[in-house]
Amino acid sequence: MFIAKVTGSMVATQKVESMVGQKLMVVEPYRLAQGSRKNLETTGRTFVAVDMLGAGIGDFVLITQGSSARLTPETRNIPIDTVIVGIIDKVTVEENSVYSREQR
Repeated sequence: MFIAKVTGSMVATQKVESMVGQKLMVVEPYRLAQGSRKNLETTGRTFVAVDMLGAGIGDFVLITQGSSARLTPETRNIPIDTVIVGIIDKVTVEENSVYSREQR
């Protein structure tokens, strides 16, 4: 699993039948800042993820990829590689709050 920020949404009107009705979001994985380890920083990559929870742009989310993305009951029969499985409220590392949804 990875921490990612929702940076956009995507609309695809033509897609395979099993994908109809699925909400697609653009997500950007984040990591713990090297050196200070007191905040999150972008990895510079982007993915398209299926959103099962109603995440919004600007939310930090928990994503899973690969075969794990198809292990939820909702995604079992969908040809996806990345899925949003959680909306993050808080991240604490070594007793330091590196992200809080309340403070964004």
